[in-house]
Amino acid sequence: MSERKYFGTDGVRSVAGQFPLTAAWVMHLGAAAGEVLKRANPRASVVIGKDTRQSGDMLEAALAAGLTSRGVNVIHLGVLPTPGVSYLTRQLKADAGVVISASHNPYEDNGIKFFGADGQKLSDTTELQIEAAIDDVPNLPPVTGTDMGNVTNYQEAERVYLNFLKAHAPDLTGLKIALDCANGAAYRIAPKVFQAAGADVFAVYTTPDGRNINRGCGSTHMDHLRLIVREGEYDLGVAFDGDADRALFVDSRGNVVHGDHMLLLNARARGETRVVATIMTNMALEAKLGEAGIPLERTQVGDRYVHERLHEQGLALGGEQSGHVLFLDVSPTGDGVLTALLTLASMKKLSTTLDELHDDLAMYPQTLVNVRVNDKKAIAADPQVQEAVANAELELSGRGRVNLRPSGTENLIRVMVEGQDEAEIHEIARVLAGVVEARGRA
Repeated sequence: MSERKYFGTDGVRSVAGQFPLTAAWVMHLGAAAGEVLKRANPRASVVIGKDTRQSGDMLEAALAAGLTSRGVNVIHLGVLPTPGVSYLTRQLKADAGVVISASHNPYEDNGIKFFGADGQKLSDTTELQIEAAIDDVPNLPPVTGTDMGNVTNYQEAERVYLNFLKAHAPDLTGLKIALDCANGAAYRIAPKVFQAAGADVFAVYTTPDGRNINRGCGSTHMDHLRLIVREGEYDLGVAFDGDADRALFVDSRGNVVHGDHMLLLNARARGETRVVATIMTNMALEAKLGEAGIPLERTQVGDRYVHERLHEQGLALGGEQSGHVLFLDVSPTGDGVLTALLTLASMKKLSTTLDELHDDLAMYPQTLVNVRVNDKKAIAADPQVQEAVANAELELSGRGRVNLRPSGTENLIRVMVEGQDEAEIHEIARVLAGVVEARGRA
């Protein structure tokens, strides 16, 4: 596969207004995407949704200008969670969908992510075709008259997506629930769906101003929600991130109930035969699933790798500790509001509570040491480092595990050790980090 210039694992992302997310470049991106989509359908259509960031309007207008300049019709969905855009792409039979969001990042950042007509992330092949077409945009022949694309606003987007969520909501009558909507894409839709399901809802961070998305709130900043749940005597709390593709819970005592807990609960309730998670998933989940005869498969860190493994093996349930959980038999992409609803349905089915779930899955202690090196790939493959890892695994002998991996963004080696004995894993991590550091200087 060719090397990518602009697309990362989750689309194009940077500080908005800074290359590549300038109005001029994004217009070229839209034109390039339009040219690629037209190869399959000369009158292609694209739906565009966004979160609440200040820069969303600018990027949306630039992208739409590029698409329509090449004869592609654009349908604006307005502010909508990322999974809502995926759903509407399918419902409206569009050729592609686009989300303008940087998920849990600060408001200064933004991103552009494409979905295919099936609502799944655009294929690598198509992304590379779009990248290749960007440089050719200035030389394209003009599109004029009736050949130009047009722009429409789909006013029913939120209602249609809300009805989909309602269809999967359990009866929440009698539950007192606090919601943290992160001043993001779920700020309207999440309270509506939980109230429609019968819950007594108290929602916070529902007043986006373009600059407060994720600021001290949402699934990456849980302290305020934990306090609200404890002091308000709520049954539970739910926090979403900026684009609402993930969710984390708080139990009635203020404990965070994360993705590992949700995978255990849903696997039990749904009778799953296998579950997919990442190398960072706690070993306690593997042990608990093992007690129920459910194997856990691990992938690299990143929901795209979880999705790939599930898709390859025809499985449905997988996810990460971050609360990005996939139910591929219900939706082709992670959906925070849907995840919360399905998890609560599983809770009711098993007649349990989040408090009991939290206590049932006691996490193994885990320590992570970052070691700065000059050549992270060389160190990860170094024979002496690999020997040290093998010795550490032998020392733990099934009571824990070791994971050593290069950082994706920095010249760091991340040394993670997990096990039942906290003192033991700290010592093993210290020794391993020492070997990595010494080899990094060699």
